[in-house]
Amino acid sequence: MGRISVHQLKQWKAEGKRFAMITAYDYPSARLVEQAGIPIILVGDSLGSVVLGYESTVPVTMEDILYHTRAVVRATSKAIILADMPFMSYQANADEAVRNAGRLLQEGGATAVKLEGGSHVAPLVRRMVDCGIPVMGHLGLTPQSVNQFGGHKVQGKTPAAAAKLLQDARALEEAGAFAVVLETIPAPLARMVTERITIPTIGIGAGPDCDAQVQVFHDMLGIYDDRRTLKHAKRYAVLGETIREAVRAYIGEVEGGEFPTREHSFEMDEATLSELTPA
Repeated sequence: MGRISVHQLKQWKAEGKRFAMITAYDYPSARLVEQAGIPIILVGDSLGSVVLGYESTVPVTMEDILYHTRAVVRATSKAIILADMPFMSYQANADEAVRNAGRLLQEGGATAVKLEGGSHVAPLVRRMVDCGIPVMGHLGLTPQSVNQFGGHKVQGKTPAAAAKLLQDARALEEAGAFAVVLETIPAPLARMVTERITIPTIGIGAGPDCDAQVQVFHDMLGIYDDRRTLKHAKRYAVLGETIREAVRAYIGEVEGGEFPTREHSFEMDEATLSELTPA
């Protein structure tokens, strides 16, 4: 059957079919989420904070995204693999941006790329699309601009800001983007954007009326249940404590001599062993 086409997403919107997207950054997590039926996997620059230990997405490099994209692609065969374009991989000049986007497809194996920004990046989106690179946009709270925003704050709350966001969404659509992420904006504004553009909107902290939703793998599964508490994230499990309990049990059994047992050991023929044992 091959991978889902980005064109399928627009058809789903027309049919009123909602869909989910999730991040994954390595082979085992990508394999698991595809087996669960996820249609789009985002190799997000959020790997900076949830995998690499940075305070933001800003330090993430092209080589980081390429490395993790390759692992995710190797684990999957059906899902769209969307690779984030990291900070300063597309802002400096258009030629470099197109080359970097091309690397994510050619070297990383990604299906498509995602980049942040509205009207000011629309000409770049059009150029990438003209080169055969599928592009998803990203509006609202754009994490690569967190220093400019002064933190993770809700965007589009004033009439002017809301109008600008709607204008940006239309500009991305006209430039050929196949979908747009709406992050941390008021739910009524997200509903308005969703109704006024023909490409799918994918919400994160943007209310229930977007065409799709995206969540970070580690947030959804409660990996960092002792550290990360986000209003827009729903925990479907608390694996952080489950993992800690499993490791504590392992430590205890090793220290107490309960592991390994014969069940976890390999035997050797006694005659062979006797040849190595001094008389």
